[in-house]
Parts: sequence; structure tokens; C-alpha cells
Amino acid sequence: MKHHLKRQFFSAVLPSMLAFMFSGIYAIVDGFFVGRNVGDTGLAAVNIAYPLVALLQAAGTGIGMGGSIRLSIESGRGNDDARKSYAKMTLILLLAASAVISVILFFVYRPVLVLFGAEGDILTLACEYMVPIVLGAVFQIFGTGLVPLLRNFNDAVGAMLAMIAGFLTNVALDWLFVSVWSMGMRGAALATVIGQAVTFLCCCIFLQRQKLWHFIACGKLSASKIPAILIVAVSPFGLTLSPNLVIMIINKAAAIFGTSKDIACYAVVSYAICVAQLLLQGVGDGVQPLISLHYGRGESHSAALLRKYAYLCAAATSIIGIVVLFLCRHLIPIMFGTSPDVAGDIAFVLPIFLSGLIFVAFLRVTIAYFYATEQNKLAYLLIYGEPLLLIVLYCILPNIFDMTGVWAGVPINQAILSIAALMILTFQKKKHV
Repeated sequence: MKHHLKRQFFSAVLPSMLAFMFSGIYAIVDGFFVGRNVGDTGLAAVNIAYPLVALLQAAGTGIGMGGSIRLSIESGRGNDDARKSYAKMTLILLLAASAVISVILFFVYRPVLVLFGAEGDILTLACEYMVPIVLGAVFQIFGTGLVPLLRNFNDAVGAMLAMIAGFLTNVALDWLFVSVWSMGMRGAALATVIGQAVTFLCCCIFLQRQKLWHFIACGKLSASKIPAILIVAVSPFGLTLSPNLVIMIINKAAAIFGTSKDIACYAVVSYAICVAQLLLQGVGDGVQPLISLHYGRGESHSAALLRKYAYLCAAATSIIGIVVLFLCRHLIPIMFGTSPDVAGDIAFVLPIFLSGLIFVAFLRVTIAYFYATEQNKLAYLLIYGEPLLLIVLYCILPNIFDMTGVWAGVPINQAILSIAALMILTFQKKKHV
């Protein structure tokens, strides 16, 4: 039994980790080309605008995961009609979200960027970046929303290949648009949108290959499924958006307590950390379909064993990430073409953020386990507690330690949340003894 579970675990998690790794690199590609061709100001502009990009991706991921988790649970219960209905309603919700969010963002993105701390040249460049992003929002939402649907239809490899195809497209077009044709911020944004469109098309092809479009089309329209999807969707939505809310909060704190140089410094640090964090999210999201399936079957022991494997895998991943990024702390600024002053700050700041990665590993798996087993309130607590607690810490630490307090607030925040998560799990274990 354990051997079979381990084989299932690695078959699901490794493709998911690879997919999220490319997703992490995807996120930093724009910064890489903009930093080398536009400069520190462009790099800061991309970083300030990125939470809005993440909002689109979080909406797609949240709805896609919400429907997919329900789909896996119903699969464990052997309810095929419910699976079809949840898949169909998930697609309808993705379409509705694309329309609503696109219209809202079109009218509010500029004042929101100002709220995030953008001004002067940074604001101008951030607005240039956002126009193509808003116009292509439908591809961002569907590109991220169909990936978890594929994964929960037992096609983790197809989901991985779709994300890799989008990543490679984005890299090629960033080089062409930004480095060769000198299209600047607009070129970087266009590359991102087209890359997501390629991911969307690949997902459609893989769904067709498995004859799943017919399966989905047979599903009944059921408005009663919408609340069930959205209740679960709030967790993966927040898990995708929360790191970017943290980026927004740190950018704002850097604007208040530091300078544009600090914003540019954090832009590179956040890109480096992003890859490691998404690898860890790949562990959690990769094991989620299996946990949901066994939970749906009433096999709580198997679900707990899968969670144990995920903890070990995430811990090993975080340790490797810490070592690699620490050793590369002087090389990373060179990749982004930062100024020498910013490069020196990055080498100092990056280890501070790395100290929190082991806590992130524990939190990502715990949160995925909670929403995979319908413990949504506990997932909400840990996900949305992260930005809220950080705001509280920033009311104290920067006033005492200036920018060092801003940087140190992140790992302190993650450590506090990890202790809270451990206490919850310990209480649950004692309750079931």
C-alpha cells in the first residue's frame, strides 16, 4: 500500500513541481529582460504592477482549483454526474470571471498602481505594462484555470507540458519584443499575454486528446454547484495571490521607509524567492488531487500518509533552494543588470528572505491539505493571515529598525504562521486519538 502511494505521489508531484518551476521562471522573465534593457526603474515598475497580473492568475487558479477539487472528491465517491457538472460549471465561472475582472481592471489599474506606491517614471512604465495585460486578461485566467482541471483529470504531464509551452513562448517573445525590437514594457507584457494564450491552447488540445470536452459537455448546468466551487476556490485564489499581496505590502513599506533603490532591490529578491516558493506550491498542488481522491473515498489514513510524503519532499526542496540561492546571491543581480548599489543590497537582503523558506515549505503543504479535505476555514486562516499579520508587524518593526525591519518582517511572519499551523495539526491529532 505504501509503495503504491509513493509511486502515485511522485507521479503526481514531480510534473507539478516542474510545471510550477517554469511558472516561477515565467514570472521573472519579464523582469530579466526589462531590467537589462530598461533599467532599475523598469524593474521596479514590473514589480509594482505584478500583483495585478497575479490577481488574474489567482482568479483563474482559484476557480480552476475549486472546481477541480470538487471533481476529485466526487471521483472518490464514484459520482460521475457530479464530476461532469462541476467541470462544466468551472468553465462557465472562468468565462464570467474573465469578463468581469477585465472590465473592472480597465478602469481602475492606474489609481491602484498609485495606491501600490508607483509615481513618476515608475508609474508611467507600470501603466505601459498593464495595458496589454488587461486587454489579454481572458488568456491569463483561462491559461491558469485549465491547468488544475487537467491535473485533476489525471493528466499531470499534460498540465506540465502546457505550462512549459507557455513559458518557452514567453521567453522567445520577450527576447524578440524587448531586446531586439526595443518595445520596452509593452513588449514584455505582450510576451506574457501570448505565452498564457499558448498555455490555454495547449490545455484545450490535451483535453481534446483525452476526449474530455465531450465529458464536460454532458454535464448538467447547476447553479447549486457554484457556491461549492467558490467556497473551495477562495483558498487556492488566496494562496496564489497572497505572495503578491506581500509584494505589494513590502513595496509600499519600501516606498515609505526606503527609496526607489530599495524597491528595485526587492524586485530582484522577490523574483529569486518566487521560484523556490512556487516549487513548494507545486508539491502542495501536485499532491492535492490524490489527497482529495482518498478523502472522498473515506481513506483518511492514506490522505495523512500522502501529506507526510509532501512534508518531506517540501522540506528537501526548501533546503536545496536555500543553499543554491545563497551561493548565487552575488550572481543573481548580474542576471538582471542591476546597478552596483542595488546588487550590494540584494546580496545582504536575500539571505534574510531565505531564512523563511523552511516555514513556507511547511505552510504550503498544510494549506493544500486543508483545502483538499474541505477544511476551508483553516486554509483561509493561514492564507489570509499572512498579509494581515505582515501589516501588523510593519506597524512596529520598520519604526524601530528602518528597512532592516521591513526585510526581517517576512520570515518572522512566516515563522508565526507555521507555529499556528503546527498547533492546529497537533490539536487535530489529539482529538482523533
